[in-house]
Amino acid sequence: MRHWLMKSEPDVYSIDDLRRDGRTSWEGVRNYTARNWMRDDMKEGDLVLYYHSNAEPSGVAGVAKVVRDAYPDPHALDPASHYYDPTAKPDVPRWVSVDIGFVERFPAIVPLAALKAEPDLAGMEVTKRGSRLSVHPVDAAHFEKVRAMGRAQG
Repeated sequence: MRHWLMKSEPDVYSIDDLRRDGRTSWEGVRNYTARNWMRDDMKEGDLVLYYHSNAEPSGVAGVAKVVRDAYPDPHALDPASHYYDPTAKPDVPRWVSVDIGFVERFPAIVPLAALKAEPDLAGMEVTKRGSRLSVHPVDAAHFEKVRAMGRAQG
């Protein structure tokens, strides 16, 4: 099993939305590095730190799980979609989605500032200056430390 961090703006789709819905597709990733991780490495059963970005505060809100391996992102072919890609072709998918399911919501956000201040999380991608990827792998030890921090709040 691998571990991941996935970012979503809470006003677009929050951990509470995921809890309400139980599962959702994770579409709209338009970065090749993130796409490659989703397509090639992310597998059903992998755990995800669900990160609220562009929020006050930004940080990890809870845990999700990959419940469906990568498949062609249908929004890339839909001209009415915000995620439409006119260069995408049905026979050669350029972009992929995965489905994730709700696991747990932390009592409070684990803020980015707390992640950066924790020595055990040194080197974690989201704590690096200029880190912009919406999907990236997380070391298992970092995942467990963040989950422990989240559960300890409240």
